[in-house]
Amino acid sequence: MSVLWLWDQLDTRSAIIFIVLLLLVSDYLKHRDGKNFPPGPFWVPFVGDLFSMTSDQPHLYMVKLTEKYGDIYSLRLGGSKSVIVNGYKLAKEALLTQGYALTGRPQLAIYDRIYYKKTGVALSNGYTWKEHKRFALTTLRNFGVGKKSLESIIMEEAKFFVEAFEEERGQPFNPHFTINNAVSNIVCSIILGRRFEYSDSQYRELQHLMNRGIYLEGSWWAWFYNAFPGLMKYLPGGHNELFSSYGKIQDFLREDIRNHKKDLDPMSPRDYIDTYLVEIEKRKNDPAAEFNDDTLCSDTFDLFVAGGETTATTLRWALLCMAQNPHIQEKVHAEIDSVLGQTHLPSMEDKANMPYTEAVVHEIQRVGDIVPVNLVKMTTEDMTIGGYLIPKDTTVLINLSSVLNDKNEWETPDTFNPGHFLTPDGKFQRKEAFMPFSAGKRPCLGEPLARIELFLFFTCLLRKFTFRAPEGTSLTSDAITGFTRAPMPYKICAIPRGQTA
Repeated sequence: MSVLWLWDQLDTRSAIIFIVLLLLVSDYLKHRDGKNFPPGPFWVPFVGDLFSMTSDQPHLYMVKLTEKYGDIYSLRLGGSKSVIVNGYKLAKEALLTQGYALTGRPQLAIYDRIYYKKTGVALSNGYTWKEHKRFALTTLRNFGVGKKSLESIIMEEAKFFVEAFEEERGQPFNPHFTINNAVSNIVCSIILGRRFEYSDSQYRELQHLMNRGIYLEGSWWAWFYNAFPGLMKYLPGGHNELFSSYGKIQDFLREDIRNHKKDLDPMSPRDYIDTYLVEIEKRKNDPAAEFNDDTLCSDTFDLFVAGGETTATTLRWALLCMAQNPHIQEKVHAEIDSVLGQTHLPSMEDKANMPYTEAVVHEIQRVGDIVPVNLVKMTTEDMTIGGYLIPKDTTVLINLSSVLNDKNEWETPDTFNPGHFLTPDGKFQRKEAFMPFSAGKRPCLGEPLARIELFLFFTCLLRKFTFRAPEGTSLTSDAITGFTRAPMPYKICAIPRGQTA
């Protein structure tokens, strides 16, 4: 009895039922768990757990599932399964103990659209990633990251930053884009060789595009696009705004790259772009490394967006935390006055003598929880996490939020407490569970720069101002979660120190 004969015997209704059953069985067989694969919730055919992951705060949904499945489990998001890792113990096992097997990046559909031709250092794999990572780290060091020369650039920018706050004359204002502009100027000085005036309309538009893109990149539009790209590319929605926002930023960077080519002096590169253009010539006989114009645009895009947004968002949390915790702000003021006095400007050398301020900066990062779910990773070989087998080419998400709020690692995880980073005698202490930049083989490349910016900008602001909520209002810790977790828009008063409110 042939299948064709059986098909001929079916009426329309029966044929539809047969097709649906066939598709359901095929979907189940394709996505059933392998041997010793992490368990997970029951998933809807074809869609999986996608609707549950498209909440406003997916990292909290991930934590909720640990109550039933433990700190490691699997979720089906559209047509593929992902392993979710929660808590410090398993995050350490995945990122550090077995980090050698977790260095890949899956090729998500959304990034195929954003990057168009070539992914940058954040999302590339294999030899290309290794060579671009090496180049990026070397070039960032050559242009001052970790050196006194970069400190002077940051301190010069800090003058404009403080002046912008002084112009508000203690009145309520939204510091969002002033902070974004100041932080992005440091990145711009490294990759583009120049800074921008805060009043520059094109620069402000770029900041708006970047903030909108960062939010949409972590929204449910992005989750759905990754799951069903063939369908979503024909539908209206926030995913199209995401591609448009990031596309305009890339157009700006491509134009800047063209301008760099016009007056490039290979013997005296001025910035990251110049250095990369020189490297393209050096690597002509090494096509596998993919040093070319398209990858240059992607690399500068990664540095421009990621290098500014996360640090700026942390500083927005910093002002909020200080206004909400005036007793802690007073202690920071006292330490700054004791170490710096009235005339000495802060430097990274002062950090060793300012343990309380450093502890506060670290606690701001922990409570701010800037990147709740790290960039997705992919196993490059079979590995074992928490006793479960994770096959090669499996997508893995590390819930960094669960690490920064792990009740087994932090005394008061739900409270702003600088004591998390202080010894009983008041000395600064590092904590292994402090992973805001991720860890292992593929942490955030901008971590060294961010640490310098956060300490110097924060200290310069607290040296000059007391931050308070506008009279008659209260400040909320509610957040807007996209790719980053940012505070709700707020207004604050920057009162010059010594002046009464």
